[in-house]
Formats: sequence, structure tokens, C-alpha cells
Amino acid sequence: MIADCTAVILAGGDSRRMGQDKAMLSLHGRTLLQHVTDSVGQVFSQVIVSVREPRAGLALPQVCDALPDGGPLAGLAAALESIETPWLFAVGCDMPFMSSGVIEALGSRRAGHQAVVPVVQGHPQPLAAFYARDCLDAIRDIQAGGGKRSLRALLERLDVCYVDEAQLREFDPQLRSFFDLDTPADVAVVSNGVS
Repeated sequence: MIADCTAVILAGGDSRRMGQDKAMLSLHGRTLLQHVTDSVGQVFSQVIVSVREPRAGLALPQVCDALPDGGPLAGLAAALESIETPWLFAVGCDMPFMSSGVIEALGSRRAGHQAVVPVVQGHPQPLAAFYARDCLDAIRDIQAGGGKRSLRALLERLDVCYVDEAQLREFDPQLRSFFDLDTPADVAVVSNGVS
């Protein structure tokens, strides 16, 4: 267990490409949200869900975005404002195969940094990453200043430890942790056991 960190599952998106609420989408008899909850629950004793508005029937604590249509940055801000731990691990609700080994490997690299972000196929993965609570100042600054309100803009302002694909493969050889389900075709691939 990583005791000084709270996990937040981001479940407030539009799910436009999926055509339905991704968090409640069923995969192998359980919702995507349940899959992700089970994964992070192996590593963190505190788990919360970031939503745009409260969801009925969730057993986990929920935090609501302060800014409507603020995207993942608003969800991250709301989560960082609500936690009591010095660190937050953020993961999307559409990443049902997140490995506890990957999470622990990322968590072991936090010292001296504000964020730890995996890089897969040359792309940072800000929704499978650790953030220090002091990132909140940078987020508020981005939200107040106009311009691009994105996780990428946030990473440009932080001291980030990037963890490359080769290091991640030690814990997840096929990098399944970073397979996110964005479309019905993605779900079909996973349901048929192809991924």
C-alpha cells in the first residue's frame, strides 16, 4: 500500500466517442469503474471518484468539478483540493487493466518531483500519473489565465519525472495498463480477448 497518496478515478468525461457513459460500461460482467476501482484498491487505501455531478449508487466518495466543462484539469483540481494526503494518483475510468506493479513503480520515483508521468509510444500519460498536492497552484493559475486548459499545459509547468516505456515493461510487458477504452471498437477488441 502507498499510504501517503489518494487515488482518484476520473469519471466526469463526455464519452463522446463511446456514445455512452464509459464509467458504467460493462466489461466481463463488471463496469469499467469497478475494474479500475479494484486495480487501484490494491495499492491505495483511499480511493475517490471525480465527477461532473454526483452519481447515484456509488459507494466511493465523490468530488465534483468546480468548473463546468473544465475537462480533466477541473477533475484533477477538485480531487487535489479534497484530499488530505500529500500525493494523488490520477487514473481514467476507461483504463481497466491498470497494473498494481506499474503504479508502485511510478510511485517509487516521486522524491524531488511534483509529478510522475509514464510515457508510452512517445506520449505522456497524464491520466495514469502521480501528482503532488502542491500542483494545485499551477492548475489554478492555468484555469485563471485563459489559454489552453489542458493536462499537457500543466505538465509544462511542473517538475515531472517521466518514466519511459522500457522501464514500464518490466512490470507490464504488453503495457496493458495504458490501454484505454475510447470507442465501441476498443471494447469489442477487449471483450474478444484480442488485446
